[in-house]
Amino acid sequence: MISANTVKELRTITGAGFMDCKKALEEANGDMERAIELLREKGLAAAAKKAGRIAAEGIVESYIHLGGKIGVLVEVNCETDFVAKTPEFRAFVRDIAMHIAASKPLYMSREEVPEEVIAKEKEILRVQALNEGKPEKIVDRMVEGRIEKYFQEFCLLEQPFVKDPDKTIKDLVNEKIATIGENINIRRFVRYEMGEGLQKKQDDFVKEVMDQMNG
Repeated sequence: MISANTVKELRTITGAGFMDCKKALEEANGDMERAIELLREKGLAAAAKKAGRIAAEGIVESYIHLGGKIGVLVEVNCETDFVAKTPEFRAFVRDIAMHIAASKPLYMSREEVPEEVIAKEKEILRVQALNEGKPEKIVDRMVEGRIEKYFQEFCLLEQPFVKDPDKTIKDLVNEKIATIGENINIRRFVRYEMGEGLQKKQDDFVKEVMDQMNG
């Protein structure tokens, strides 16, 4: 198992994202030098170097799901107005908006999840593990593993991309940084769902959005 300290060390060296570093270390069986090579091969280390550059241009994209059931607004920044106007960048932002509609993220990244939310979630997960009859000595380790799944489910940058679940949204952003050559930043988003919070029949919005994306 790759320790959090090892992941942090790789992040310090390369500047790549947490999950990217974790995946690279797992693929490299914990070999730091090989993990660095893997990140460079994928262009993620190079993308990290661009991350510090100011990205003040970009677009705000809107996406309204067929029938008006879901609405999304997302702001994605880049460095130049020229790139913001390119079909490649606009298609990328459109994909992000449609992904948000389908996957219902609550936060941009794990760093944005309030400490009280994490503490409450860990408390629930701990009780679940104990109720499952798991030994006390492994419960904490199980909770840490399950809280990672919570981040992957509710943090946009860590969610599997709906059109290609083998990569996360962060992976997708880094790929675009590498190909476009500018820093790209998903700055903020808001998602509305008709009747949210009210009792109603739950439709399979993910399937509907996916059908439209692939149509």
